[in-house]
Amino acid sequence: MIGIDLIKTSRMNRLMERFGEKGLLKFLSSDEISLVKNYKTAAGFWAIKEALSKAIGTGIGRDCSFHDIRIYKTDLGAPKLALSSKVIEKFGIVDVSISITHDGEYAIGVVALETIKSSATNKIKQF
Repeated sequence: MIGIDLIKTSRMNRLMERFGEKGLLKFLSSDEISLVKNYKTAAGFWAIKEALSKAIGTGIGRDCSFHDIRIYKTDLGAPKLALSSKVIEKFGIVDVSISITHDGEYAIGVVALETIKSSATNKIKQF
């Protein structure tokens, strides 16, 4: 399954100027906030979480909240996703690949999911 999201980074800039860290806590954990360098990074994180919710076909809501999706970085600095056990079990997710990119005023998140239907072993980090 594939999901994609596009966000104008100025939206995130306004949110951060108006609400600061409190605004970020609506969709990021404290650990994720520590990874945010600026509003463009925050916009990319928003886009990747939205893209994941689109890949599973629900959007952000009851079945998959922003806090069911966590972004972390590899030792080389690449972004990766961890998912709540609730989301992994409900949607049969065994692996996820992501890409976040920025171009001008936009951040784009792309997610590709592998589900239990196509693999017998779970490859994704759970929390």
